[in-house]
Amino acid sequence: MATHRDIAARRTLALVGPSAAGKTSLVEALLWKAGAIGAPGSVERGSTVSDHDPLEKRALRSLNASIVHFEHKGITSHLIDTPGAPDFLGQSLPALEAVETAAIVINAGTGIEPMAVRMMEWAQQRERDRIIVVNKIDSQGVNLEQLLAQIQDTFGRECLPVNLPSQKGEAVIDCFYNVGTDGPPPDFSSVEAAHRALVEQVVEVDAEFTERYLNDGDVDPAELHAPLEQAMREGHLIPVCFVSARTGAGVAELLDVIEKLLPDPTESNPPAFLEGEGDAAKPYQAHVDPDKHVLAHVFKVTQDPYVGKMGVIRVHQGTLTKDSQLYVGDGRRPFKVGHLFMMQGKEVKEVAKAVPGDICAIAKVEELHFDAVLHDAAEDSHIHLKPLEFPYPVHGLAIEPKRRGDEQRLHDILQKLVSEDPCLRLEHVSSTNESVIYGLGELHLKTLLDRLTEVHRCEVNTRPPRIAYRETISLPAEGHHRHKKQTGGAGQFGEVFLRIEPLPRGTGFQFVDEVKGGAIPHNFMPAVEKGVHAAMEAGVVAGYPVVDVKVVVYDGKSHTVDSKEIAFVTAAKKALQAAVQAARPVVLEPIVNVEIAAPEQNMGDITGDLASRRGQVSGTGSSAAGALTVMALVPLSELASYQSRLNSLTGGQGRYTIEFSHYEPVPPTVQAQLASKYQIKDEG
Repeated sequence: MATHRDIAARRTLALVGPSAAGKTSLVEALLWKAGAIGAPGSVERGSTVSDHDPLEKRALRSLNASIVHFEHKGITSHLIDTPGAPDFLGQSLPALEAVETAAIVINAGTGIEPMAVRMMEWAQQRERDRIIVVNKIDSQGVNLEQLLAQIQDTFGRECLPVNLPSQKGEAVIDCFYNVGTDGPPPDFSSVEAAHRALVEQVVEVDAEFTERYLNDGDVDPAELHAPLEQAMREGHLIPVCFVSARTGAGVAELLDVIEKLLPDPTESNPPAFLEGEGDAAKPYQAHVDPDKHVLAHVFKVTQDPYVGKMGVIRVHQGTLTKDSQLYVGDGRRPFKVGHLFMMQGKEVKEVAKAVPGDICAIAKVEELHFDAVLHDAAEDSHIHLKPLEFPYPVHGLAIEPKRRGDEQRLHDILQKLVSEDPCLRLEHVSSTNESVIYGLGELHLKTLLDRLTEVHRCEVNTRPPRIAYRETISLPAEGHHRHKKQTGGAGQFGEVFLRIEPLPRGTGFQFVDEVKGGAIPHNFMPAVEKGVHAAMEAGVVAGYPVVDVKVVVYDGKSHTVDSKEIAFVTAAKKALQAAVQAARPVVLEPIVNVEIAAPEQNMGDITGDLASRRGQVSGTGSSAAGALTVMALVPLSELASYQSRLNSLTGGQGRYTIEFSHYEPVPPTVQAQLASKYQIKDEG
């Protein structure tokens, strides 16, 4: 059996941050330095352990979260290499749930980019320990002293260097343990000053150490482990490390930081487990104990055409073995773990057990799904993790198979791809009878199409991006319809009276049955609700789903012979349509937060262009040297092919990210245009 000492020898780390920060190359350098691989691979040559997907090799960038591990000096470290593009947050955000520490990687040449800020905020919200890794310190013309000052201005004075670059970025000097050793001086500041700042920051969380420090002038760093872990756990200290994955400068020192300073599973903030549902859910404390019952979390799911379904899990409590009987969430039937794997990129190695702090995988279990909690005790069926708040996907693409008859196959494949990525959404639009896949951006959807055609061999046709408009109402109103059809034999009859009321934005839909005296027999009420749902899904004004509406059915009529379900479905649909038309309906459009980084001299052109797109600038900030960021709220419909426009405004030097913000009514002229293209089908 595993011991608590085994668990104390575990480290888990997610490398997060913007594209081109060098996360994948840094993983290669760490694997090589720890002796896990014979030589570091190259992103350009497609030879890295992390980027093993053929699509990643072609794109020269990470598209998926990839798990690797190594053993060094008696410590087992699990690393997760995450994509840096905002389009793939469905891969990078869940990695924070599987680790004790988030390493925000910053490119020394480009400085602090929006994605670094966002990942720092998300890691803080999930109460992860955080470190900042400044990579590419050997880049030409970088000012690392200025960059450190910018890091402290952006993220706080608690960001302190645990090592400093030396010899113009060719080496790194430890500032925590090896003070006073001979050698070249750092490129800026001094080892003594950096050491003093670290010790003073750490001892502040412990009154006894503070007193000793004030009396004696220094404290042996070897004694500071517990207060250092407390300082990191509370966000009172965020270590900053300097490294060059390309030259290897600082890689050995980063290994030391991982092994000596980063928390083991017993030292970090516990995972945010909850017991119960909704408002009744209460925090649940998982115990980092290999002898207790099992609690593990599925933070990644892959669907390979050849390997099948694989769930990647983090063990938080108990010991998993290949013969474990596990339940999936509140599932009533357990499954038996046939094989337990440790992952090294695309390679998997079977292991006999996994203990708290381990990241492993279980294959070919269909019940597994993203965010599931696995357990071996029936009483744990209501335990789950506090849900992550993912960006809402609003980039839509209508999609259909090229070959007639492949509709079901395409649907099945899309469902698998959606199950892998919580930021993908599949919607069937009944008014146009088309399937629409929604993602976080153009790159997100392009990658999905590439995966469809190249991995799953499914050829598709697509239509221009469909904006996820919605419809709602402004006033209460009533609707009524009598459906009567006589066709020689038994006819159809159903009559429905209903009223509708607007609900606050984001509330959704409420259905209330206030029929009295059996005016609509109880067995027909599901048909009434089905008709209401169908009308709301199809839309009334412009063919988009109706949202944030309360529907109250209060009266109706039936016929002992002619009343049928289909009659009440049709009556309810037309009554709802009539009510919406009378309730001053409005079309809502998605508004997104846009963050643009570009050279300072282009900012005037960019803000002017945003204004022409109905955008509202909400703020500006500084990015890397000579660059600024501008934040704005813009209707998504105005951002079609925006990257091309931004390229022309900035000579190809501008980048932007978007994130869903909220829905707002469209201007009357836009609503009139959308409504003119739509006609409700008459179903008689």
